[in-house]
Amino acid sequence: MAGQLIVARSGMGTAPSNQASDGEAALARSTDALPRVAFLFNAQAHQILHGITTAEALAMGWQVDVDILSASATHLDLARTLTHAESHGLLRFERIGPRLLHRTADLLRSAVPPKLLTLASVRRQLDRYDAIALPERTSTIMRRLGVVRPRLIHVDHGAGDRAAGFDRRIARFDFALVAGEKQRRRMLAEGLIRPGAHAVVGYPKFEAIDRLRDPHWTPFADDRPVVLYNPHFSAKLGSWPRHGVAIVDAIVRDGRFNLIVAPHIRLCDNARSRAAVETALAPYAQRPDVHVDLGSHRSIDMSYTTLADIYVGDVSSQVYEFLRTPRPALFVNSHGHAWQGDPDYAHWRFGPVVDGPEALVAGLDRAVAGHGDYAPEQRRAFADTFDLRDGESHSRRAAAAIAGFIGARPR
Repeated sequence: MAGQLIVARSGMGTAPSNQASDGEAALARSTDALPRVAFLFNAQAHQILHGITTAEALAMGWQVDVDILSASATHLDLARTLTHAESHGLLRFERIGPRLLHRTADLLRSAVPPKLLTLASVRRQLDRYDAIALPERTSTIMRRLGVVRPRLIHVDHGAGDRAAGFDRRIARFDFALVAGEKQRRRMLAEGLIRPGAHAVVGYPKFEAIDRLRDPHWTPFADDRPVVLYNPHFSAKLGSWPRHGVAIVDAIVRDGRFNLIVAPHIRLCDNARSRAAVETALAPYAQRPDVHVDLGSHRSIDMSYTTLADIYVGDVSSQVYEFLRTPRPALFVNSHGHAWQGDPDYAHWRFGPVVDGPEALVAGLDRAVAGHGDYAPEQRRAFADTFDLRDGESHSRRAAAAIAGFIGARPR
């Protein structure tokens, strides 16, 4: 419904025990000593979409025991939803950690318990695997907690330009999956990956979201052009703290557009930040031309980047997902960055850049009128970012790369 304010409650579910797993999958496992691989989802729900179809392809295509691990029952429910029924006899879904840990997440109203507490509580369990695939980097600290046996595999969770996407901790992984040549070049140049210890595999998230997203859904009753405002969670780089409400107000006052406000999911990852954003946007929550989503599954399954006609953002990698179909884009430089020539802001070449809400409406007009000038660069950069091959599964490419790395045999 248009005007509805949707707030995530990820991680609030409970499981009947702290080791709730799928018995059917356990019974179906081979008695042979197959390689054991865990896909550990120890952060927000959006990261599940980057790894779950690869886990499924690995289990179905190779002789590997694959476990899906998370401290969140809600995360595991989403993971099951994203996998086909025929794979459930080969995958095992397990909620890890003690009940006290789960209650901690409930008290914090957080998607998952604190990462370090989770890792400390299950370190012995994690050390039994041959490999652990991770779509985030904080959990590499498991090495300091005594998890030394498994090889660590880095699973891409976004393919943007921001420096954080080229985190020094990537070098701690034994193997890395990257989406395309853009990442491969920069990661090699910065010493984050090594020749022979990485693979370019495309973007498995595209396959995951095509399973999850309803392509016919819309929150609006009319067909006015849709603007997506997608601020990043970074207070130092994003537009929300300084200009977010003013940006929303400028678009609403202009009156020509339907507006979706869908921040990066981490902007509202805890009770305090979520309450602050809810309060700031409350005056717009019941408007038929405004749809606010602070963390539902639609905020991570590309529903909004697919539906929108115009993108307004700052430094989020979601702009590249928006450019799966090239369209007008506008960027807000709220902090006065000298961005020209800076690779961290390469995506600001995809449309006009404005310094604040005063120039926003004029910037929208420029983005639409001048899109023909920006579209060639959008297409070039998208192809450089995502190595997409017609008729070839990204998830299977990623699974094949992992299987080759761990020496698994085809089924």
